[in-house]
Amino acid sequence: MSLDSTETQSLLHQIRDSFRVRENDRPIYLDIGGDHFRRVSSPQHQVIFGRRGSGKSCLFVYCMNQSKEAGENNFIYVGMDQFKTLKFPDILTSILIDIFSQLPGAKKKWWWPFSTNKIQAALSELEKTLDTAFEESIEEESRKKNSGKGTFKPKDSLIEFGAEASNELSVKSKFSRQKQDFLERHLSQYKRAIKEAVPTRDHAINILLDDYYLVNNSLQPDVIDYLHRLFRDTNLYLKIGTIRHRTKLRRYENQTIGVELNQDIEEINLDKTLDTLRQTQDYLVAILDEMGRTLGINSVSGNLFNADAAHALTLASGGVPRDFLTIFVEAVSLSVSSGKTDRLTPTYIYKAAASQAIPNKRRNLSEDAGVTDAPALEAAFADIISFCLKEKKKTAFLVSSDDVHAMAAEHEMLQQLVDFKLIHLIDQNTSAASGRAGRYSAYTLDAALFMAPRKRNIEIVEFWLQDAHRGSKGVRESPIYPLQRIKLNQQNIELEAVLGEVEELPSEPETA
Repeated sequence: MSLDSTETQSLLHQIRDSFRVRENDRPIYLDIGGDHFRRVSSPQHQVIFGRRGSGKSCLFVYCMNQSKEAGENNFIYVGMDQFKTLKFPDILTSILIDIFSQLPGAKKKWWWPFSTNKIQAALSELEKTLDTAFEESIEEESRKKNSGKGTFKPKDSLIEFGAEASNELSVKSKFSRQKQDFLERHLSQYKRAIKEAVPTRDHAINILLDDYYLVNNSLQPDVIDYLHRLFRDTNLYLKIGTIRHRTKLRRYENQTIGVELNQDIEEINLDKTLDTLRQTQDYLVAILDEMGRTLGINSVSGNLFNADAAHALTLASGGVPRDFLTIFVEAVSLSVSSGKTDRLTPTYIYKAAASQAIPNKRRNLSEDAGVTDAPALEAAFADIISFCLKEKKKTAFLVSSDDVHAMAAEHEMLQQLVDFKLIHLIDQNTSAASGRAGRYSAYTLDAALFMAPRKRNIEIVEFWLQDAHRGSKGVRESPIYPLQRIKLNQQNIELEAVLGEVEELPSEPETA
């Protein structure tokens, strides 16, 4: 079996088809070494954390399909991308409509069209509230009155709104507030409807909220707070798929809004990282080999990899399954187009990562972080690149525990860069060499930045090897990155310029 064989090309097609999972897909989910399917099916409220490409959507859709095949239909899927532009409380109302419309009893029976149960009544109320065309009517009322008092009830609305306002903004705000109050007043009614529709735990339903990180960060606690209160003591269980450091589960006002991890809601972590590189490599290779077995290929890695390919793919992917598979597909194509059809080598793996990884990750950052957060995150990333490759000439860096505690906001930005897969954790708790006191966490830049082409006079910290003291080679000797730099350099450094400067750094001669 070679890289250009019919079997390999069939595998590449299957992998390409698996890159983006949607509700109506039938993905292959490989729960290797875990029990994620069992846990997500359990009667617990859960948040499932994972970076982009870690398998959150794949797990959700797989669970839903398995349930349907067993004749149980005990999963309801709600994708957050369809609601991400809505404001509160319309976003919550839309989510409730999506959930209620899929509950047992939501559809009226054609032979008994005038009978309405509690779910149907709740659904009708929610739809009327959401569909009220209030913007133009309220603004027109506001312009007419300018500053006056009165009431306003949009056509077919269940709510009567006060029109006292000094300007349009205050009227809209009051409208939104009263819609929110409407939802609060009817929470117990909706809870009773749920209990009637799903009366026993034997028929419990899991509510899958996928890509929750797409919801505006400031609204996330409000949405999850209402849903958690609504589902508490019912047979509906909340399952939230999201990215850890793009998610805000609670906030404090006069009272706590939202949920607390491991108190109100259980955590499931899908991420495999480079701080356990060998286990992560075994996991990723097992996924690829299992995908091959579905096509009758015995050991894709054994047939197609040279001795260093699995290691290179793991480093280049940062431990993310979809990135591992994406880079594999591109690397095979590059190798075949160069006439190398025997086995896959690190040269083409790192070339594939350089051409695919950084542009895709920057695009993800821009899309997910948005205009508010993306510029600051890009500036922080640019400064870390400059610090490592231009100033210190090393690919890894340390962050002191003292900085983590003293500069929480800057540390949170660092963790978001990890979630966007631009840097990678390689040691959660280490000391530093040369008499530097304290404890540190250690990170490496993404391999795509320095491995293709390999930069001259840049020391690649080979953290996967052991030093003489049985520690990770080169980690303790890595430079300490002060988190203060993130705050100081937010407006003074451009990522595009830094990437251009790195590209101009002298490179080592290329090897096959």
